[in-house]
Amino acid sequence: MKKTYYLFNPGTLQRKDNTLKFTPVEEDGNGLEHPGQPRYLPVENIAEFYAFGSLNANSALYNFLGQNDIAVHFFDYYENYTGSFMPRDSLLSGRMLLAQTSHHQDKKKRIILARKFVEGAAFNMLKNLRYYHTRGKDLDGIIEVIERYSLQLSATSDVAELMGLEGNIRQTYYDGFSLIINDFQMNGRSKRPPRNEVNALISFGNMMCYSQCLRAIHQTQLNPTISYLHTPGERRYSLSLDVSEIFKPILVDRVIFKLLNKKSLQEKHFDHKLNRCLLNPNGKKIFVQAFEERLTETIQHRSLKRKVSYRHLIKLECYKLSKHLLGMEEYKPFKMYW
Repeated sequence: MKKTYYLFNPGTLQRKDNTLKFTPVEEDGNGLEHPGQPRYLPVENIAEFYAFGSLNANSALYNFLGQNDIAVHFFDYYENYTGSFMPRDSLLSGRMLLAQTSHHQDKKKRIILARKFVEGAAFNMLKNLRYYHTRGKDLDGIIEVIERYSLQLSATSDVAELMGLEGNIRQTYYDGFSLIINDFQMNGRSKRPPRNEVNALISFGNMMCYSQCLRAIHQTQLNPTISYLHTPGERRYSLSLDVSEIFKPILVDRVIFKLLNKKSLQEKHFDHKLNRCLLNPNGKKIFVQAFEERLTETIQHRSLKRKVSYRHLIKLECYKLSKHLLGMEEYKPFKMYW
């Protein structure tokens, strides 16, 4: 099974025959940089790379990655997602492109799909809240407010109104974080920059989820730039934002709750500087390991009658969306049923 590799150190990635060679840059005791021990990676075992440090590579390397269907996702020093190298689209379909465009341009078709994404996200948020409510956290009032907002979704007539309602649902949901998490406080959502530990984890985790959704979309005939809830814009894969709404409560938030309540992540794993809070290198490694474990977890799929991983669930979501766009089957967002 192919693996995802996370490159935390800056370094050089290059082709070495039919393998990849990564040489990290390390600092000695005097703060001087020098090449570290090279690591050789069999190309047939690699699904994708996440580069959190500066990466030196040449066009020959990217040609090789493209030939082997290996993506690279890039993050800057402040943990912001900056872009991806994606292999050439081998599944391009004119029919799908026309269907996606038609559903975006038709206001009725677009609002139907946009509602589906918000309905799925709200349902999964409520599942999280109810899970912790049954475990002694007093979340009854927050659950009731989100339920009232959710009842209004079917009456929305345009995307702007829907986005406003979605914002109210998510803000209310975030109010519950301080009740679920034991030793940290959220104190409202802040991003660009995140002001505290919980916000730093949400921002970092959401970008990880966004990248996973982008990769899943790329493995289907869908075009990642044509979206329905979020407005398509220049230089962004907005369909990934749509799909990630459904999976952020399942993948990101559950990992955050687990890591903080089990004290796997503590104050020492964060850096505070210039009114900004970020995970330090050790904190990133802990979060990424837990996130990867979550992606490889399996559930018994009701329709397929077999176990599938959370990572594969994202791809299945893209297939369902494709069938809706082609008029084959109504799209129903994934909702946690356990």
